[in-house]
Amino acid sequence: MRPRLVLFGDSITELSFADGGWGAALADHFARKADVVLRGFSGYNTRWALRVLARAMEGAAAGAGGSDPAAVTVFFGANDASLPDRKQVHQHVPLEEYRSNLRAICAYFKEQWPSTKIILITPPPIYEPARIRDMYGEDDPSKLPERTNEAAGAYAQACLTVAKELNLPAIDIWTKMQQFPDWQTSALCDGLHFTLFGNKILFDCVLETLESIGFSQGSLQPDLPLFHDIDPKNPLKAFEI
Repeated sequence: MRPRLVLFGDSITELSFADGGWGAALADHFARKADVVLRGFSGYNTRWALRVLARAMEGAAAGAGGSDPAAVTVFFGANDASLPDRKQVHQHVPLEEYRSNLRAICAYFKEQWPSTKIILITPPPIYEPARIRDMYGEDDPSKLPERTNEAAGAYAQACLTVAKELNLPAIDIWTKMQQFPDWQTSALCDGLHFTLFGNKILFDCVLETLESIGFSQGSLQPDLPLFHDIDPKNPLKAFEI
């Protein structure tokens, strides 16, 4: 049975199977060797994710009695970091609760899928002028963004703290993305969600992290015989068990 990678997160995960998305790129990269299972929920924070976690993971593993997924990415925080006195206040989760929720989500996976590797991903950076434009439809300096890069950075650090505490691999996409020139517009399309380039940055980080835990193209066998391995004089012989 093919191993599975489960992607659990908010809109940046839900959109990852769009054209050029990091999830679609993973599915293509591991084609015929692993299945990538999408569990993205646009707008969700860790509070809501924890509430629906059991329901959300129905069918994510390989059925009753099947193998645990090889790995699961947990990618929340962009919505938790919405400011408590701004337009998206209902998405805000206090920093300490965010940490607690991440711990609880990881504990659930450890209990349900003991052999599954958990990879935490920090929230991405925020480009505030683009958020104002996205929220209000215009560049208006009198308006305030519902998120700030400073707040996102605090939640990113909290995510890394939980990863270190639980001895889990983590991807600091908040820091990584800001290392690229003009990241505000080259990596982000609306100050929050990813462009094609932003998706490529995260895809490369996920691949590198998977390889660090022993999960790579080279470590996996293709499912069923490859075409060039089938004897043209006796094709059915390749499918004998």
